[in-house]
Amino acid sequence: GEQQFQTGWFIESLATQTLVIFIMRTPGNPLRSRPHPLLAATSCGVVVFGVTLPYTPLGPLLGFVPLPLAFLAAVAGLTVCYLLLAQVVKRWFFRRHPVQTRGREMASARPRLPLIEP
Repeated sequence: GEQQFQTGWFIESLATQTLVIFIMRTPGNPLRSRPHPLLAATSCGVVVFGVTLPYTPLGPLLGFVPLPLAFLAAVAGLTVCYLLLAQVVKRWFFRRHPVQTRGREMASARPRLPLIEP
Protein backbone atom coordinates (compact mmCIF):
# COMPACT_ATOMS: atom_id res chain seq x y z
CA GLY A 1 0.00 0.00 0.00
CA GLU A 2 0.85 3.66 -0.18
CA GLN A 3 1.83 3.96 3.48
CA GLN A 4 4.13 0.94 3.25
CA PHE A 5 5.78 2.41 0.17
CA GLN A 6 6.28 5.80 1.86
CA THR A 7 7.64 4.16 5.01
CA GLY A 8 10.02 2.00 2.97
CA TRP A 9 11.10 4.98 0.91
CA PHE A 10 11.83 6.96 4.08
CA ILE A 11 13.94 4.14 5.57
CA GLU A 12 15.81 3.44 2.33
CA SER A 13 16.53 7.13 1.69
CA LEU A 14 17.70 7.70 5.24
CA ALA A 15 19.93 4.62 5.18
CA THR A 16 21.51 5.27 1.77
CA GLN A 17 22.14 8.97 2.34
CA THR A 18 23.61 8.33 5.77
CA LEU A 19 25.73 5.30 4.89
CA VAL A 20 27.07 6.74 1.62
CA ILE A 21 29.25 8.92 3.86
CA PHE A 22 31.47 5.89 4.40
CA ILE A 23 31.84 5.38 0.62
CA MET A 24 32.60 9.00 -0.21
CA ARG A 25 34.93 9.85 2.67
CA THR A 26 37.90 8.04 1.15
CA PRO A 27 39.09 7.51 -2.42
CA GLY A 28 40.02 3.92 -1.61
CA ASN A 29 38.21 0.93 -0.21
CA PRO A 30 35.87 2.10 2.59
CA LEU A 31 36.30 -1.20 4.41
CA ARG A 32 40.03 -0.54 4.81
CA SER A 33 39.68 3.02 6.06
CA ARG A 34 38.42 3.10 9.62
CA PRO A 35 36.14 6.05 10.37
CA HIS A 36 36.22 7.92 13.63
CA PRO A 37 34.17 5.96 16.19
CA LEU A 38 31.86 8.92 16.75
CA LEU A 39 31.05 9.11 13.02
CA ALA A 40 30.38 5.38 12.88
CA ALA A 41 28.22 5.41 16.02
CA THR A 42 26.11 8.41 15.06
CA SER A 43 25.61 7.23 11.48
CA CYS A 44 24.55 3.75 12.58
CA GLY A 45 22.37 5.30 15.28
CA VAL A 46 20.52 7.41 12.70
CA VAL A 47 19.84 4.33 10.57
CA VAL A 48 18.66 2.27 13.55
CA PHE A 49 16.42 5.14 14.64
CA GLY A 50 14.91 5.37 11.15
CA VAL A 51 14.24 1.64 10.95
CA THR A 52 12.61 1.49 14.39
CA LEU A 53 10.60 4.73 14.05
CA PRO A 54 7.58 3.10 12.34
CA TYR A 55 7.28 0.67 15.26
CA THR A 56 7.07 3.42 17.90
CA PRO A 57 4.02 5.50 18.89
CA LEU A 58 5.53 8.38 16.90
CA GLY A 59 5.44 6.36 13.66
CA PRO A 60 1.69 6.58 13.00
CA LEU A 61 1.73 10.30 13.79
CA LEU A 62 4.20 10.72 10.91
CA GLY A 63 2.17 8.47 8.59
CA PHE A 64 4.47 5.46 8.91
CA VAL A 65 3.35 1.87 9.27
CA PRO A 66 5.30 -1.16 10.50
CA LEU A 67 6.83 -3.05 7.58
CA PRO A 68 6.80 -6.81 7.11
CA LEU A 69 10.16 -8.53 7.43
CA ALA A 70 10.27 -9.34 3.70
CA PHE A 71 9.76 -5.66 2.88
CA LEU A 72 12.57 -4.66 5.26
CA ALA A 73 14.81 -7.26 3.64
CA ALA A 74 14.05 -5.78 0.22
CA VAL A 75 14.87 -2.28 1.52
CA ALA A 76 18.15 -3.62 2.98
CA GLY A 77 18.98 -5.24 -0.36
CA LEU A 78 18.29 -2.02 -2.25
CA THR A 79 20.46 -0.11 0.20
CA VAL A 80 23.37 -2.52 -0.27
CA CYS A 81 23.00 -2.32 -4.06
CA TYR A 82 23.02 1.50 -3.89
CA LEU A 83 26.17 1.54 -1.78
CA LEU A 84 27.95 -0.96 -4.05
CA LEU A 85 27.02 1.10 -7.10
CA ALA A 86 28.26 4.27 -5.39
CA GLN A 87 31.61 2.52 -4.75
CA VAL A 88 31.85 1.39 -8.39
CA VAL A 89 31.13 4.90 -9.69
CA LYS A 90 33.61 6.39 -7.24
CA ARG A 91 36.37 4.00 -8.39
CA TRP A 92 35.58 4.79 -12.04
CA PHE A 93 35.74 8.53 -11.31
CA PHE A 94 39.08 8.34 -9.51
CA ARG A 95 40.56 6.24 -12.31
CA ARG A 96 39.57 8.92 -14.82
CA HIS A 97 40.57 11.82 -12.54
CA PRO A 98 43.56 10.79 -10.41
CA VAL A 99 43.91 12.61 -7.12
CA GLN A 100 47.14 14.45 -6.39
CA THR A 101 48.78 13.79 -3.08
CA ARG A 102 47.55 16.09 -0.36
CA GLY A 103 50.97 17.68 0.19
CA ARG A 104 51.21 18.72 -3.45
CA GLU A 105 47.65 20.07 -3.46
CA MET A 106 48.38 22.14 -0.40
CA ALA A 107 51.69 23.41 -1.80
CA SER A 108 50.15 24.50 -5.08
CA ALA A 109 47.18 26.11 -3.33
CA ARG A 110 49.30 28.27 -1.03
CA PRO A 111 49.73 31.85 -2.18
CA ARG A 112 53.34 32.81 -2.70
CA LEU A 113 54.28 35.81 -0.63
CA PRO A 114 57.22 37.97 -1.53
CA LEU A 115 60.12 37.85 0.88
CA ILE A 116 60.42 41.04 2.87
CA GLU A 117 63.72 41.58 4.52
CA PRO A 118 63.92 43.81 7.61
